[in-house]
Amino acid sequence: MANCGDIIVPIYKEKGCTSHDVIEEIRKITKEKRVGHAGTLDPLAEGVLVVGIGRKSTKKLSEIVKKEKEYIATIKLGWRSSTDDEEGKKEKIKVSQKPSKENILKILSSFEGFIYQRPPDFSAIKVSGVPAYKLAHQGKKVILPKRKVYIKKIELIDYHWPYLKIKVVCGKGVYIRSLARDIGEKLATGGYLFDLERVRVGEFDKKDALTIKEFRDRWEKNIFCSQRLFPS
Repeated sequence: MANCGDIIVPIYKEKGCTSHDVIEEIRKITKEKRVGHAGTLDPLAEGVLVVGIGRKSTKKLSEIVKKEKEYIATIKLGWRSSTDDEEGKKEKIKVSQKPSKENILKILSSFEGFIYQRPPDFSAIKVSGVPAYKLAHQGKKVILPKRKVYIKKIELIDYHWPYLKIKVVCGKGVYIRSLARDIGEKLATGGYLFDLERVRVGEFDKKDALTIKEFRDRWEKNIFCSQRLFPS
């Protein structure tokens, strides 16, 4: 196999696998140990995972992770989840009145701009050196401090109770699970992240992202060498 050099390529991560699974698969295909990504996607999420292959490319990932991101998220109202997503233990909330579209639009706009957001208890943020999700799985109380984050825009795509579908354009460090939880709380209905797709990271768009199979096929045919797709 020819040496195709350092490249940065958007991979479309499918639901069910971890971001680390994607990295390991790319390592197997390329025989390159220095492979990394610019921002984790949870196993239940799908979408654009920007992958750097080679020493120079992996060094650039710290800049890419700071870039604007775009998500399509579906929130299930009327419930709470221990993990703020579909994976956790659910609690049904008694809702006296379903929110109107007008009320939802008003609430969504209140989350635009700089906000303070509490990360999910089940997250990789470390507490005294231990990931918060490990403490949460042990039943220990986890209180993570709020963080200042930036949400550029939230757009309502569809609303049919109990599902609320939105597009979110945001900066680094935003937890869409936390956003879903907080929107539900502000609507007085409860809510958790039911489905999530990341459709863009900076200039890397969903339409340009390759599945693992597509990447393997192109790598084996040396297409990255001949066409220099997605060079770093």
